[in-house]
Amino acid sequence: MSSYSRSLLSQTFKRKTKNQNKTKTKLKTSRNVSTKQNFIAINTRLEHNEEEEGFNLKSSAPSHSHGVQPLGNFYFNPGSINSRNTGLGNLQILSDELVLEILGLLEGTQLGVLATVSKSFYVFTSHEPLWRNLVLYNVKGRFLYNRSWKVTYISTFCPSFDVSSSTRFSGLRVRDFYSDYLFQSWLCANLEMKPEWLERDNILRKRGISVDDFVTNFEEPNKPVLLEGCIDDWDALGKWDRDYLVNLCGDVQFAVGPVKMRLEEYFSYSDQVKEERPLYLFDPKFAEKIPTLGSEYEVPVYFREDLFSILGNERPDYRWIIIGPAGSGSSFHIDPNSTSAWNAVIRGSKKWVLFPPEVVPPGVHPSPDGAEVACPVSIIEWFMNFYGATKDWKKRPVECICKAGEVIFVPNGWWHLVINLEESVAITQNYVSRSNLLNVLDFLKKPNANELVSGTRDRINLHEKFKNAIEASFPGTIDELRRKAEQKKTSFWDSVTDSKVGAFKFSFK
Repeated sequence: MSSYSRSLLSQTFKRKTKNQNKTKTKLKTSRNVSTKQNFIAINTRLEHNEEEEGFNLKSSAPSHSHGVQPLGNFYFNPGSINSRNTGLGNLQILSDELVLEILGLLEGTQLGVLATVSKSFYVFTSHEPLWRNLVLYNVKGRFLYNRSWKVTYISTFCPSFDVSSSTRFSGLRVRDFYSDYLFQSWLCANLEMKPEWLERDNILRKRGISVDDFVTNFEEPNKPVLLEGCIDDWDALGKWDRDYLVNLCGDVQFAVGPVKMRLEEYFSYSDQVKEERPLYLFDPKFAEKIPTLGSEYEVPVYFREDLFSILGNERPDYRWIIIGPAGSGSSFHIDPNSTSAWNAVIRGSKKWVLFPPEVVPPGVHPSPDGAEVACPVSIIEWFMNFYGATKDWKKRPVECICKAGEVIFVPNGWWHLVINLEESVAITQNYVSRSNLLNVLDFLKKPNANELVSGTRDRINLHEKFKNAIEASFPGTIDELRRKAEQKKTSFWDSVTDSKVGAFKFSFK
């Protein structure tokens, strides 16, 4: 290894990236690599173009651009030497994840230099998420995605360099390179959803129920439900296709992860991209940017009591337009500020997996104070490694596929994961009704509210502002709700306690 390359790596331990201290990370990801036996079977069959039972690659999936194989295959070739190790030198003792974390502290030109040191460094420095991060956190203004994140970086920051030749960036294939981590990243980006991941549909579906029925049977008991037919009169259902949205929105930019993009640019990206965590368009100010969008849908009748609305412009972010390609979505999370939510699909379809508040999904590890959540890198990875375990759980998740024209109610505190099965457009809103008001107030006054509260700049004072506004607009409401909550607690204990003898009745049903 050259002395210059050594100095590049040594510098990574001494400096931090420019963006490291800008924001607090609330969602952490960790790779859970599948067993070697599973990867051996998957890779062997895929190389021979055979269908793995339950596992199929997308029809458009390319072979791994650098020939990376799962580590298990190394044991089928006892005479071979893992070029991953020989090319890393003394760094071979580090895990793949740690090597990539170190490389993530380098700039693009430094990655380019390091790629010339060995074939192993070439493979590691070509890891697409490295270049994705460089683009997203260094771009000033607009950028156009161009075939891959590496090419996009070069064309954006080195415009004099000719990137028109596809052969120049086709990728060098390296023999005998074995890495579970890098292979799984490629596999998750190119795997189709297994049929068994989609077949479970155990959510309650309702059509034409009254608001009182919804409140009594779902909102108050905090149960999810899929509502049919309640947005049939939305103009958005008939209008919001690609052409309409692109023409309507023109040069207006929308929030896409840490950057902003025009819809035409985003669709160009989503048509080309093949990665395990596609960027998701998730914009809370869409109706202010394009008022027509806000006028072409209305809140379904079940969710029109929204007490946060009394704060006016000081309310936290509450509504978003969501657009994403197949495979995009949201890993397991709980909606912000202890609010409930509804999500209406306008185009496409979404797979939902929901767990009640008291059941933490497998593979998900929230911190004790709830400020951070560690979960698998991608949604597909969670399905590969953890979904099967839920079949044997007594409290199985609530699941469904929500299609265009349908609305799902997500109660407060419920863990949920969402993945788009095809290109999808949706509207979602978070809200506070009387059924959930006490939960929200309690959440907003937690000691670490400055870390937990989101969607507003004034996190610390939101509780007092909201409580005072409620008491001014609806005098006595909070006290009345607290009395009812105490009565419910008393009623529960009366049902399980014999008041005459002061002992428990063992008569649970």
